[in-house]
Amino acid sequence: MDFFWEMLSLQETLFLLILLGVLVKKLKIIRENGRKTLSDLLIYAILPCNIVASFMGGITLPDGFVHNCILAVCISIGIQVLSIYGSKLLFRRYPANQKSVLSYGMICSNSSFVGLPIAHLMFGDLGVIYTSVFQIPLRFTMWTAGLSLFTDVSKKDAFRKLVRHPCIIAVFVGLILMVAPISLPNFLEEAIDITSGCTVPLSMIVIGTILADAPIRSLFSKSVLWYTCLRLVFFPVLIWLVLKPFPLDSTLVNVCILITGMPAGSTTSILADKYGGDAIFASQIIFASTLCSILTIPLLTFLMGV
Repeated sequence: MDFFWEMLSLQETLFLLILLGVLVKKLKIIRENGRKTLSDLLIYAILPCNIVASFMGGITLPDGFVHNCILAVCISIGIQVLSIYGSKLLFRRYPANQKSVLSYGMICSNSSFVGLPIAHLMFGDLGVIYTSVFQIPLRFTMWTAGLSLFTDVSKKDAFRKLVRHPCIIAVFVGLILMVAPISLPNFLEEAIDITSGCTVPLSMIVIGTILADAPIRSLFSKSVLWYTCLRLVFFPVLIWLVLKPFPLDSTLVNVCILITGMPAGSTTSILADKYGGDAIFASQIIFASTLCSILTIPLLTFLMGV
């Protein structure tokens, strides 16, 4: 129970950082082009450094680490298949432009900007490693089944986006550094480690700048609340019920449950806006699910018995 209150306190801290992002965007200290620059900085530099630093952290790997990584990929694939077909069933009666947004929001959570920092704070470097491996099928689904909800996509383009994604590259770089008998120069390790330390504050500030533009009107409509409950409560609880009976590594299971319970990803509104979906509705589900996750993530940790 003590950890629940610690996690709630952590979420309050993250919420203040999000509010800072909202404030600097509302005051036009950061404008739209600046927000996009910060997002690119996170995706192309800071998050990859965070992943690589986790592999270099000198952590004591648990027995069966490789087996756990393979399990993380398999569990992630299962969750992605469930989200693809489940969303078709759950949102079949919605208008086409909203159905694509809701389905994409179920397939692709905010596992990078929100998931990675929280996994690091909760489970340390091992949590980041498992999260990064868990994300590999998610990235693949994002650029295949996810993107196809808005536009036609070829397998070649999807594969190219996957292998070029900086976070995926960082996973393989980190694995090489962890298993190979080589070490980076101290100054380079320190530079990566310092850059990695920017992950949490900058991620939350960027989320705040995104939410600053979300329309408040109809923010908690029936469809938005339905999605938020599915994304943050029903889906992760279902995964918890499926995984808990099996004798699996507790950190691995908790990471899978935690990442499944992340809010809608910011790319939901970006793709909806680009390909003619309901971008306003997408912004609403991002805002509502991110706001509600401040409470649901601590509740998930209580459920997991962390």
